[in-house]
Amino acid sequence: MLHHVREDYQSNGLGLNELDENPIVQFHNWFQDVLKADVPDPNAMTLSTCTLEGRPTARIVLLKDYNDEGFTFFTNYASQKGREMEKNPFVSLTFFWKKLHRQIRIEGSVKKLPAGVSKAYFQSRPRGSQVGAWASPQSEVIENRKVLTDRVEKIQKKHKGVDMLPLPPFWGGYNVIPDRIEFWQGQVSRLHDRFLYERKQSGGWEMSRLAP
Repeated sequence: MLHHVREDYQSNGLGLNELDENPIVQFHNWFQDVLKADVPDPNAMTLSTCTLEGRPTARIVLLKDYNDEGFTFFTNYASQKGREMEKNPFVSLTFFWKKLHRQIRIEGSVKKLPAGVSKAYFQSRPRGSQVGAWASPQSEVIENRKVLTDRVEKIQKKHKGVDMLPLPPFWGGYNVIPDRIEFWQGQVSRLHDRFLYERKQSGGWEMSRLAP
């Protein structure tokens, strides 16, 4: 039993008047706090997808950009998450920054980024990461690790002396276009502060407080 494993959060309260009316601006404000607090892997987020059959899956990916259009990450289109997003574009993102007792949940739909954007980011990555992306048949069953090392060696020989590899046709970016964003601030006795932004038909956002 894990009933004894708990932490009572001791944080300042969060009021509606402290939040920006634009959730992207509010995300930016909190993300700057995270960077100042030197939180490890500040851009790590849980990406949750779901098949048409209703079976959810989740994994950690890295946020690479955000703006008024949404939240950007990159991956292999042929991976499990890529295949699931192809069938069902609705996803959620979850950030949890324990050091600050904060969580953000984002719900929305994904859209592939233009190839030019994906290429620019891909070729900005370390060469080893570029080779790895080409070499890994992500999410496929492989016999052993030698399969990977052999594929890496083959890719390295093919592109010997080349710093920037071409963009794989099976790899690129997604933008999560949000329609719901929740900000959670941990409080004493599990009476946490939760605020939900929901996108209105007009394009603006409606804010409400949720019970913890």
